[in-house]
Amino acid sequence: MSDLVVHGGLPLKGRISPSANKNAVLPILCATLLTREPVTLRGVPDITDVRKILSVFRDLGSQIDGELEQGVLTIHHRDTHFDIAHNRLPEEMRSSIMLVPPLLARFGCARIENDVQGCTLGVREIDPHVEIFQGFGAEVLRGTEMLLVKAPQPLHAQDCWLDYASVTTTENFVMGAALADGTSTLTNAACEPHVQEFCRFMSQMGAEIDGIGTSRLTIKGVDRLGGIDFSFVEDFHEVVTFLALGAITGGDIVVKNGAPEFFPLIDRTFAKFGVRVVHENGWSRAFVDDGLRVKEPFTRNMLQKVEAAPWPYLAVDLLPIFIALGVRAEGNMMFWNKVYDGALGWTSELSKFGAHAFISDPHRVVTFGGKHLVPAEVESPYIIRVAIALLMLASSIDGKSKIFNATPIRRAHPRFVENLVSLGARIEWVENGH
Repeated sequence: MSDLVVHGGLPLKGRISPSANKNAVLPILCATLLTREPVTLRGVPDITDVRKILSVFRDLGSQIDGELEQGVLTIHHRDTHFDIAHNRLPEEMRSSIMLVPPLLARFGCARIENDVQGCTLGVREIDPHVEIFQGFGAEVLRGTEMLLVKAPQPLHAQDCWLDYASVTTTENFVMGAALADGTSTLTNAACEPHVQEFCRFMSQMGAEIDGIGTSRLTIKGVDRLGGIDFSFVEDFHEVVTFLALGAITGGDIVVKNGAPEFFPLIDRTFAKFGVRVVHENGWSRAFVDDGLRVKEPFTRNMLQKVEAAPWPYLAVDLLPIFIALGVRAEGNMMFWNKVYDGALGWTSELSKFGAHAFISDPHRVVTFGGKHLVPAEVESPYIIRVAIALLMLASSIDGKSKIFNATPIRRAHPRFVENLVSLGARIEWVENGH
Protein backbone atom coordinates (compact mmCIF):
# COMPACT_ATOMS: atom_id res chain seq x y z
CA MET A 1 0.00 0.00 0.00
CA SER A 2 1.09 3.58 -0.72
CA ASP A 3 0.12 6.85 0.95
CA LEU A 4 -0.39 10.34 -0.46
CA VAL A 5 1.12 13.44 1.08
CA VAL A 6 -0.78 16.59 0.11
CA HIS A 7 0.29 20.18 0.66
CA GLY A 8 -3.10 21.83 0.15
CA GLY A 9 -4.51 25.30 -0.25
CA LEU A 10 -3.35 25.84 -3.83
CA PRO A 11 -5.86 26.62 -6.62
CA LEU A 12 -5.52 24.02 -9.38
CA LYS A 13 -5.52 25.46 -12.89
CA GLY A 14 -4.91 24.28 -16.44
CA ARG A 15 -6.11 21.89 -19.14
CA ILE A 16 -6.25 18.15 -18.72
CA SER A 17 -7.15 15.11 -20.83
CA PRO A 18 -8.68 12.33 -18.69
CA SER A 19 -7.92 8.65 -19.20
CA ALA A 20 -10.37 6.03 -20.43
CA ASN A 21 -12.92 4.47 -18.09
CA LYS A 22 -11.52 1.28 -16.55
CA ASN A 23 -15.09 -0.04 -16.35
CA ALA A 24 -15.21 0.08 -20.16
CA VAL A 25 -11.60 -0.93 -20.75
CA LEU A 26 -11.64 -4.13 -18.66
CA PRO A 27 -14.72 -5.80 -20.24
CA ILE A 28 -13.52 -4.76 -23.69
CA LEU A 29 -10.15 -6.39 -23.02
CA CYS A 30 -11.97 -9.55 -21.95
CA ALA A 31 -14.17 -9.43 -25.06
CA THR A 32 -11.15 -9.44 -27.38
CA LEU A 33 -10.94 -13.18 -26.59
CA LEU A 34 -14.11 -13.66 -28.64
CA THR A 35 -12.26 -13.15 -31.94
CA ARG A 36 -9.20 -14.78 -33.48
CA GLU A 37 -8.51 -11.62 -35.47
CA PRO A 38 -6.27 -8.77 -34.22
CA VAL A 39 -7.91 -5.96 -32.22
CA THR A 40 -6.23 -2.56 -31.84
CA LEU A 41 -7.21 -0.49 -28.80
CA ARG A 42 -6.29 3.18 -28.46
CA GLY A 43 -6.26 5.10 -25.19
CA VAL A 44 -5.69 2.06 -22.97
CA PRO A 45 -4.87 3.32 -19.44
CA ASP A 46 -1.75 2.04 -17.69
CA ILE A 47 -3.46 0.74 -14.54
CA THR A 48 -2.93 -2.35 -12.41
CA ASP A 49 -6.06 -4.25 -13.50
CA VAL A 50 -5.16 -3.81 -17.18
CA ARG A 51 -1.67 -5.18 -16.54
CA LYS A 52 -3.16 -8.21 -14.75
CA ILE A 53 -5.43 -9.08 -17.68
CA LEU A 54 -2.62 -8.61 -20.20
CA SER A 55 -0.49 -10.95 -18.08
CA VAL A 56 -3.24 -13.58 -18.31
CA PHE A 57 -3.36 -13.17 -22.09
CA ARG A 58 0.40 -13.69 -22.36
CA ASP A 59 0.19 -16.80 -20.20
CA LEU A 60 -2.50 -18.13 -22.54
CA GLY A 61 -0.25 -17.63 -25.59
CA SER A 62 -1.90 -14.49 -26.99
CA GLN A 63 0.18 -11.97 -28.90
CA ILE A 64 0.24 -8.40 -27.58
CA ASP A 65 2.00 -5.68 -29.57
CA GLY A 66 2.53 -2.06 -28.61
CA GLU A 67 3.47 -0.29 -25.40
CA LEU A 68 0.99 0.24 -22.58
CA GLU A 69 2.85 3.42 -21.67
CA GLN A 70 1.80 4.81 -25.08
CA GLY A 71 -1.80 3.63 -24.64
CA VAL A 72 -2.01 1.72 -27.94
CA LEU A 73 -2.14 -2.08 -28.01
CA THR A 74 -2.85 -4.67 -30.68
CA ILE A 75 -4.09 -7.95 -29.20
CA HIS A 76 -4.18 -11.15 -31.27
CA HIS A 77 -5.72 -14.29 -29.76
CA ARG A 78 -5.08 -16.53 -32.78
CA ASP A 79 -2.89 -19.05 -30.91
CA THR A 80 -4.51 -18.70 -27.50
CA HIS A 81 -4.94 -21.87 -25.39
CA PHE A 82 -6.63 -22.54 -22.05
CA ASP A 83 -6.21 -25.45 -19.63
CA ILE A 84 -8.74 -25.44 -16.81
CA ALA A 85 -6.40 -27.46 -14.61
CA HIS A 86 -3.48 -25.05 -14.79
CA ASN A 87 -4.51 -21.60 -16.03
CA ARG A 88 -5.80 -19.28 -13.31
CA LEU A 89 -7.67 -16.00 -13.59
CA PRO A 90 -6.39 -13.04 -11.54
CA GLU A 91 -7.52 -13.13 -7.92
CA GLU A 92 -8.57 -10.05 -5.95
CA MET A 93 -9.92 -8.46 -9.16
CA ARG A 94 -13.66 -8.30 -9.76
CA SER A 95 -13.29 -8.08 -13.52
CA SER A 96 -11.82 -11.62 -13.65
CA ILE A 97 -15.37 -12.92 -13.81
CA MET A 98 -15.78 -11.24 -17.21
CA LEU A 99 -13.18 -13.59 -18.68
CA VAL A 100 -15.58 -16.52 -18.15
CA PRO A 101 -18.01 -15.99 -21.10
CA PRO A 102 -15.29 -15.62 -23.76
CA LEU A 103 -13.43 -18.63 -22.33
CA LEU A 104 -16.66 -20.64 -22.47
CA ALA A 105 -17.28 -19.54 -26.06
CA ARG A 106 -13.71 -20.34 -27.13
CA PHE A 107 -12.77 -23.37 -25.02
CA GLY A 108 -15.98 -24.61 -23.38
CA CYS A 109 -14.59 -24.18 -19.87
CA ALA A 110 -13.41 -21.62 -17.31
CA ARG A 111 -12.81 -21.35 -13.58
CA ILE A 112 -13.52 -18.70 -10.95
CA GLU A 113 -11.27 -18.36 -7.92
CA ASN A 114 -12.94 -17.88 -4.56
CA ASP A 115 -11.15 -14.59 -3.95
CA VAL A 116 -12.62 -12.68 -6.89
CA GLN A 117 -13.46 -9.24 -5.51
CA GLY A 118 -13.05 -5.54 -6.22
CA CYS A 119 -13.35 -2.49 -3.98
CA THR A 120 -14.68 -2.94 -0.44
CA LEU A 121 -18.21 -1.86 -1.30
CA GLY A 122 -20.20 -4.38 0.68
CA VAL A 123 -21.28 -7.79 -0.58
CA ARG A 124 -20.51 -8.37 -4.28
CA GLU A 125 -22.32 -11.61 -5.06
CA ILE A 126 -21.51 -13.80 -8.04
CA ASP A 127 -24.85 -15.64 -8.10
CA PRO A 128 -26.31 -13.47 -10.93
CA HIS A 129 -23.27 -14.35 -13.06
CA VAL A 130 -23.62 -18.06 -12.29
CA GLU A 131 -27.28 -17.93 -13.34
CA ILE A 132 -26.27 -16.22 -16.61
CA PHE A 133 -23.68 -18.92 -17.35
CA GLN A 134 -26.20 -21.66 -16.62
CA GLY A 135 -28.78 -19.97 -18.83
CA PHE A 136 -26.41 -20.26 -21.79
CA GLY A 137 -26.10 -24.00 -21.12
CA ALA A 138 -23.01 -24.12 -18.90
CA GLU A 139 -22.59 -26.33 -15.82
CA VAL A 140 -21.21 -24.67 -12.69
CA LEU A 141 -19.47 -27.02 -10.25
CA ARG A 142 -17.92 -26.15 -6.89
CA GLY A 143 -14.30 -27.28 -6.57
CA THR A 144 -11.65 -26.71 -3.91
CA GLU A 145 -11.49 -22.92 -3.46
CA MET A 146 -12.90 -22.37 -6.95
CA LEU A 147 -15.90 -22.77 -9.23
CA LEU A 148 -15.55 -24.79 -12.43
CA VAL A 149 -17.66 -23.63 -15.36
CA LYS A 150 -18.08 -26.04 -18.27
CA ALA A 151 -20.12 -25.90 -21.46
CA PRO A 152 -20.35 -29.43 -22.92
CA GLN A 153 -22.28 -28.06 -25.91
CA PRO A 154 -22.04 -24.72 -27.80
CA LEU A 155 -23.75 -21.88 -25.94
CA HIS A 156 -27.44 -21.38 -26.73
CA ALA A 157 -29.62 -18.26 -26.46
CA GLN A 158 -31.61 -17.36 -23.37
CA ASP A 159 -34.10 -14.80 -22.09
CA CYS A 160 -33.23 -13.28 -18.73
CA TRP A 161 -34.77 -10.70 -16.41
CA LEU A 162 -32.17 -9.50 -13.89
CA ASP A 163 -33.01 -8.92 -10.22
CA TYR A 164 -31.18 -5.60 -10.49
CA ALA A 165 -29.30 -3.67 -13.17
CA SER A 166 -25.80 -5.07 -12.68
CA VAL A 167 -23.07 -3.68 -14.93
CA THR A 168 -20.79 -6.72 -15.01
CA THR A 169 -23.70 -9.16 -15.28
CA THR A 170 -25.01 -7.22 -18.28
CA GLU A 171 -21.60 -7.29 -19.94
CA ASN A 172 -21.25 -11.03 -19.27
CA PHE A 173 -24.67 -11.59 -20.82
CA VAL A 174 -23.71 -9.66 -23.96
CA MET A 175 -20.46 -11.61 -24.35
CA GLY A 176 -22.23 -14.93 -23.88
CA ALA A 177 -25.06 -14.05 -26.26
CA ALA A 178 -22.85 -12.64 -29.04
CA LEU A 179 -21.83 -16.08 -30.35
CA ALA A 180 -24.67 -18.16 -28.89
CA ASP A 181 -27.11 -20.02 -31.10
CA GLY A 182 -30.32 -17.95 -31.38
CA THR A 183 -31.58 -14.60 -30.12
CA SER A 184 -31.16 -13.64 -26.47
CA THR A 185 -32.95 -10.89 -24.55
CA LEU A 186 -31.93 -9.22 -21.30
CA THR A 187 -34.46 -7.18 -19.30
CA ASN A 188 -33.35 -4.80 -16.52
CA ALA A 189 -29.99 -4.43 -18.23
CA ALA A 190 -27.51 -1.87 -16.95
CA CYS A 191 -27.10 1.11 -19.29
CA GLU A 192 -24.24 3.19 -17.80
CA PRO A 193 -22.00 5.09 -20.24
CA HIS A 194 -19.28 2.44 -19.92
CA VAL A 195 -21.81 -0.31 -20.69
CA GLN A 196 -22.88 1.60 -23.79
CA GLU A 197 -19.23 2.00 -24.83
CA PHE A 198 -18.69 -1.73 -24.35
CA CYS A 199 -21.78 -2.54 -26.46
CA ARG A 200 -20.58 -0.21 -29.22
CA PHE A 201 -17.27 -2.08 -29.23
CA MET A 202 -19.09 -5.40 -29.51
CA SER A 203 -21.25 -4.06 -32.33
CA GLN A 204 -18.20 -2.89 -34.25
CA MET A 205 -16.75 -6.40 -33.92
CA GLY A 206 -19.91 -7.70 -35.56
CA ALA A 207 -22.27 -8.48 -32.68
CA GLU A 208 -25.93 -7.78 -33.44
CA ILE A 209 -27.21 -5.79 -30.44
CA ASP A 210 -30.46 -3.86 -30.31
CA GLY A 211 -31.41 -1.50 -27.45
CA ILE A 212 -28.01 -0.06 -26.50
CA GLY A 213 -28.53 2.62 -23.84
CA THR A 214 -31.84 1.13 -22.66
CA SER A 215 -32.82 -1.41 -20.00
CA ARG A 216 -33.70 -4.09 -22.56
CA LEU A 217 -31.09 -5.62 -24.86
CA THR A 218 -31.76 -8.04 -27.71
CA ILE A 219 -28.72 -9.90 -29.07
CA LYS A 220 -28.83 -12.13 -32.12
CA GLY A 221 -25.99 -14.64 -32.06
CA VAL A 222 -23.57 -14.60 -34.99
CA ASP A 223 -21.09 -17.20 -36.28
CA ARG A 224 -17.96 -15.12 -35.71
CA LEU A 225 -16.67 -11.74 -34.57
CA GLY A 226 -13.94 -9.81 -36.35
CA GLY A 227 -11.02 -7.60 -35.45
CA ILE A 228 -11.37 -3.80 -35.25
CA ASP A 229 -9.50 -0.59 -34.42
CA PHE A 230 -11.22 1.05 -31.42
CA SER A 231 -10.58 4.28 -29.52
CA PHE A 232 -11.81 4.82 -25.95
CA VAL A 233 -13.59 7.99 -24.86
CA GLU A 234 -12.76 9.94 -21.71
CA ASP A 235 -13.92 8.49 -18.38
CA PHE A 236 -16.87 10.55 -17.16
CA HIS A 237 -15.85 9.76 -13.57
CA GLU A 238 -12.48 11.39 -14.16
CA VAL A 239 -14.05 14.36 -15.96
CA VAL A 240 -16.25 14.96 -12.90
CA THR A 241 -13.27 14.51 -10.57
CA PHE A 242 -11.17 17.18 -12.28
CA LEU A 243 -14.11 19.59 -12.48
CA ALA A 244 -14.74 19.08 -8.76
CA LEU A 245 -11.05 19.55 -7.93
CA GLY A 246 -11.08 22.88 -9.73
CA ALA A 247 -14.21 23.96 -7.85
CA ILE A 248 -13.13 22.84 -4.38
CA THR A 249 -9.67 24.45 -4.61
CA GLY A 250 -10.92 27.73 -6.09
CA GLY A 251 -9.08 26.99 -9.32
CA ASP A 252 -10.01 26.66 -12.99
CA ILE A 253 -9.53 23.26 -14.66
CA VAL A 254 -10.64 22.79 -18.26
CA VAL A 255 -11.29 19.09 -18.96
CA LYS A 256 -11.47 17.28 -22.29
CA ASN A 257 -14.88 15.63 -22.56
CA GLY A 258 -16.00 13.84 -25.71
CA ALA A 259 -19.39 12.73 -24.32
CA PRO A 260 -21.22 15.71 -22.75
CA GLU A 261 -24.53 14.03 -23.60
CA PHE A 262 -24.11 12.01 -20.38
CA PHE A 263 -23.84 15.11 -18.18
CA PRO A 264 -27.28 16.78 -17.75
CA LEU A 265 -27.96 15.17 -14.35
CA ILE A 266 -24.32 15.53 -13.31
CA ASP A 267 -24.47 19.23 -14.17
CA ARG A 268 -27.66 19.67 -12.12
CA THR A 269 -25.98 17.92 -9.20
CA PHE A 270 -23.00 20.29 -9.38
CA ALA A 271 -25.47 23.19 -9.41
CA LYS A 272 -26.81 22.08 -6.01
CA PHE A 273 -23.42 23.13 -4.59
CA GLY A 274 -23.19 26.44 -6.46
CA VAL A 275 -21.05 25.04 -9.27
CA ARG A 276 -21.96 25.91 -12.86
CA VAL A 277 -20.63 23.54 -15.55
CA VAL A 278 -20.21 24.61 -19.18
CA HIS A 279 -19.51 22.22 -22.10
CA GLU A 280 -18.08 23.73 -25.27
CA ASN A 281 -16.11 22.39 -28.25
CA GLY A 282 -15.27 19.07 -26.63
CA TRP A 283 -14.15 20.61 -23.32
CA SER A 284 -15.86 21.07 -19.95
CA ARG A 285 -15.29 23.75 -17.32
CA ALA A 286 -16.66 24.46 -13.83
CA PHE A 287 -17.40 27.96 -12.50
CA VAL A 288 -18.09 28.89 -8.87
CA ASP A 289 -19.68 32.32 -9.16
CA ASP A 290 -20.59 32.96 -5.51
CA GLY A 291 -18.64 30.42 -3.45
CA LEU A 292 -19.57 26.81 -2.71
CA ARG A 293 -23.06 27.01 -1.27
CA VAL A 294 -25.84 24.40 -1.02
CA LYS A 295 -28.86 25.49 -3.03
CA GLU A 296 -31.92 25.71 -0.79
CA PRO A 297 -34.81 23.53 -2.04
CA PHE A 298 -38.27 24.98 -2.55
CA THR A 299 -39.59 22.37 -0.13
CA ARG A 300 -37.98 24.08 2.84
CA ASN A 301 -38.84 21.46 5.43
CA MET A 302 -36.64 18.94 3.60
CA LEU A 303 -32.88 18.71 3.16
CA GLN A 304 -31.36 19.26 -0.24
CA LYS A 305 -30.22 15.82 -1.38
CA VAL A 306 -28.10 13.86 -3.85
CA GLU A 307 -29.43 10.39 -4.70
CA ALA A 308 -27.15 7.84 -6.34
CA ALA A 309 -28.32 4.58 -7.92
CA PRO A 310 -27.88 2.63 -11.20
CA TRP A 311 -27.87 4.77 -14.35
CA PRO A 312 -29.68 6.94 -15.36
CA TYR A 313 -29.51 8.05 -11.72
CA LEU A 314 -26.34 9.80 -10.64
CA ALA A 315 -23.60 7.14 -10.63
CA VAL A 316 -22.92 5.72 -7.17
CA ASP A 317 -19.17 5.90 -7.81
CA LEU A 318 -19.46 9.70 -7.97
CA LEU A 319 -21.11 10.08 -4.57
CA PRO A 320 -17.85 10.50 -2.58
CA ILE A 321 -16.79 13.31 -4.93
CA PHE A 322 -19.96 15.25 -4.13
CA ILE A 323 -19.69 14.45 -0.42
CA ALA A 324 -16.33 16.24 -0.47
CA LEU A 325 -18.05 19.25 -2.06
CA GLY A 326 -20.81 19.01 0.56
CA VAL A 327 -18.26 19.24 3.37
CA ARG A 328 -16.82 22.42 1.84
CA ALA A 329 -20.07 24.11 0.77
CA GLU A 330 -22.08 26.34 3.10
CA GLY A 331 -25.28 24.53 4.07
CA ASN A 332 -26.55 21.03 4.71
CA MET A 333 -26.89 18.17 2.25
CA MET A 334 -28.15 14.60 2.43
CA PHE A 335 -26.42 11.91 0.35
CA TRP A 336 -28.22 8.66 -0.41
CA ASN A 337 -26.40 5.58 -1.68
CA LYS A 338 -29.17 3.31 -2.97
CA VAL A 339 -26.88 0.46 -4.00
CA TYR A 340 -24.23 -0.52 -1.46
CA ASP A 341 -24.71 -1.33 2.22
CA GLY A 342 -22.21 0.34 4.52
CA ALA A 343 -20.37 2.17 1.74
CA LEU A 344 -20.56 5.45 3.68
CA GLY A 345 -18.71 4.31 6.79
CA TRP A 346 -15.60 6.13 5.64
CA THR A 347 -17.26 9.51 6.30
CA SER A 348 -16.18 9.20 9.94
CA GLU A 349 -12.70 10.10 8.67
CA LEU A 350 -14.02 13.52 7.66
CA SER A 351 -14.14 14.58 11.31
CA LYS A 352 -10.34 14.49 11.37
CA PHE A 353 -10.41 17.46 8.99
CA GLY A 354 -12.88 19.19 11.31
CA ALA A 355 -15.87 18.37 9.13
CA HIS A 356 -19.33 17.45 10.45
CA ALA A 357 -20.96 14.45 8.77
CA PHE A 358 -23.73 12.37 10.33
CA ILE A 359 -24.42 8.79 9.21
CA SER A 360 -28.17 8.37 9.58
CA ASP A 361 -28.28 4.73 8.37
CA PRO A 362 -26.17 2.36 6.19
CA HIS A 363 -27.29 4.17 3.02
CA ARG A 364 -27.50 7.86 4.00
CA VAL A 365 -25.22 10.54 5.38
CA VAL A 366 -25.82 14.24 6.02
CA THR A 367 -23.05 16.83 5.75
CA PHE A 368 -23.19 20.10 7.68
CA GLY A 369 -20.85 22.08 5.48
CA GLY A 370 -18.88 25.26 5.69
CA LYS A 371 -16.99 24.37 8.88
CA HIS A 372 -13.40 25.50 9.46
CA LEU A 373 -11.21 22.65 8.19
CA VAL A 374 -7.67 21.76 9.20
CA PRO A 375 -5.00 19.46 7.70
CA ALA A 376 -5.19 15.86 8.91
CA GLU A 377 -3.94 12.33 8.52
CA VAL A 378 -6.80 10.12 7.33
CA GLU A 379 -7.28 6.47 6.40
CA SER A 380 -8.82 5.51 3.06
CA PRO A 381 -10.78 2.27 2.66
CA TYR A 382 -10.13 0.23 -0.47
CA ILE A 383 -12.57 2.31 -2.55
CA ILE A 384 -11.21 4.30 -5.49
CA ARG A 385 -13.41 7.39 -5.35
CA VAL A 386 -13.23 7.63 -1.54
CA ALA A 387 -9.46 7.97 -1.72
CA ILE A 388 -9.98 10.72 -4.29
CA ALA A 389 -12.61 12.46 -2.14
CA LEU A 390 -10.20 12.58 0.79
CA LEU A 391 -7.53 13.90 -1.58
CA MET A 392 -9.95 16.62 -2.76
CA LEU A 393 -10.54 17.84 0.78
CA ALA A 394 -6.84 17.74 1.63
CA SER A 395 -6.10 19.77 -1.52
CA SER A 396 -8.55 22.47 -0.43
CA ILE A 397 -7.01 22.95 3.04
CA ASP A 398 -3.89 25.01 3.75
CA GLY A 399 -1.15 22.79 5.18
CA LYS A 400 0.13 19.22 4.99
CA SER A 401 -2.27 16.27 5.05
CA LYS A 402 -1.66 12.57 4.56
CA ILE A 403 -3.98 9.93 3.11
CA PHE A 404 -3.02 6.43 4.19
CA ASN A 405 -3.63 3.51 1.80
CA ALA A 406 -4.54 5.63 -1.22
CA THR A 407 -3.36 2.88 -3.59
CA PRO A 408 -6.88 2.20 -5.02
CA ILE A 409 -6.50 5.38 -7.10
CA ARG A 410 -3.95 3.53 -9.21
CA ARG A 411 -6.55 0.89 -10.09
CA ALA A 412 -8.51 3.39 -12.16
CA HIS A 413 -6.47 6.51 -12.91
CA PRO A 414 -3.03 6.34 -14.54
CA ARG A 415 -0.68 9.22 -13.81
CA PHE A 416 -3.33 10.80 -11.59
CA VAL A 417 -0.86 12.43 -9.22
CA GLU A 418 1.35 13.55 -12.11
CA ASN A 419 -1.69 15.17 -13.72
CA LEU A 420 -2.51 17.03 -10.51
CA VAL A 421 1.08 18.25 -10.24
CA SER A 422 0.79 19.61 -13.78
CA LEU A 423 -2.23 21.63 -12.55
CA GLY A 424 -0.24 23.15 -9.70
CA ALA A 425 -0.77 20.65 -6.88
CA ARG A 426 1.92 19.78 -4.36
CA ILE A 427 1.32 16.09 -3.85
CA GLU A 428 3.43 12.94 -3.84
CA TRP A 429 3.29 9.20 -3.30
CA VAL A 430 5.16 7.71 -0.35
CA GLU A 431 5.44 4.07 0.63
CA ASN A 432 3.94 2.97 3.95
CA GLY A 433 6.37 3.61 6.78
CA HIS A 434 8.27 6.43 5.05
